[in-house]
Amino acid sequence: MIGDTTEFLWYIPNEDRPGHRGDTVVAGHNSLDALTAQARACEEHGWSGALIGTGWGRPDTFTVATALTARTTTFRPLIAARPGYWRPAQFASAAATLQHLSGGRVLINIVSGKDNLAAYGDSEGDQSQRYARTAEFLRIVRKLWAEEHVTHQGRHFRVDDATVVPRLAEPPRLYFGGASEAAERVAATEADVQLFWGEPLSGVRERIERLRALGAELGREHRPLEFGLRVTTLVRDTTEQAWADAEAKVAAMAGGTRLDPLWAAAAGQRRLLALAERGDVLDDNLYTAPGRYGGGGAGTTWLVGSAQDVARSLRKYQELGITHFVLSDTPYLSEIERQGERLLPLLRA
Repeated sequence: MIGDTTEFLWYIPNEDRPGHRGDTVVAGHNSLDALTAQARACEEHGWSGALIGTGWGRPDTFTVATALTARTTTFRPLIAARPGYWRPAQFASAAATLQHLSGGRVLINIVSGKDNLAAYGDSEGDQSQRYARTAEFLRIVRKLWAEEHVTHQGRHFRVDDATVVPRLAEPPRLYFGGASEAAERVAATEADVQLFWGEPLSGVRERIERLRALGAELGREHRPLEFGLRVTTLVRDTTEQAWADAEAKVAAMAGGTRLDPLWAAAAGQRRLLALAERGDVLDDNLYTAPGRYGGGGAGTTWLVGSAQDVARSLRKYQELGITHFVLSDTPYLSEIERQGERLLPLLRA
């Protein structure tokens, strides 16, 4: 049984173009009404909130999250944010304001992967520089939430006598992703929650053990690191129906767009793509074939089956130490309802 402290989030796609990962909504797909319908459905069907992704070429993530927070009462936006797109004091102020206005509902997902940086005036360093900047960003943001009159002169950022208002009794929780050695050092010391993609259980176990040991080695100063899983969950009434639908989706993907080269360059994405070489299905029901045909991130591996099958698999991740789950499938709105009604009760039973 997964305990009450486990958090279940969905995914809301703030995309300029319709049809994200096969979503059926076309007209007004990213209108405020359509996105609000998804956020309210999350509230009504047992999800605590949803991840809202980021990347140049999308509507601004923080603006979308703010609008959805204003139109809901319990929905928690997991707001993806990127150092470089944001400067630390500016971001700390924006997040503190929304945390205050929402009554403490804000979650933050810090993203350091590649993007079209030049489009918004940023520049690309090598991997070690990029993650060193992220670590400095997180340290400054935490300090601004905790202290007044903050002065910092670092390699990447500088603030002088900065006080963020309003002051916070409880700052937003900081999620983080990344599979490279540089990324894991950031997670081990600076993040609250490390998010994993849908890897086999053995790989997740190995990474949890490594991150815990690394945190101890590097002298982690914050509360113990927690762990989360971001994965597609394709749930149907029966196991057979789920696999038939999964294989049909992959067949449809086979003639579509290939993986974005920015995704393909990421260490975490390379780990996922390598799984397909080990077989189309790993563990009990982790489907790796989507990654061959343009799947990226959570679209690379899927947990497939009946609600009972998928719940059984998610419990195994929970037994390893996963306490945050970010799930999704398309069509997004109907799957919020389906999985909220059929999958979540099994996990909370």
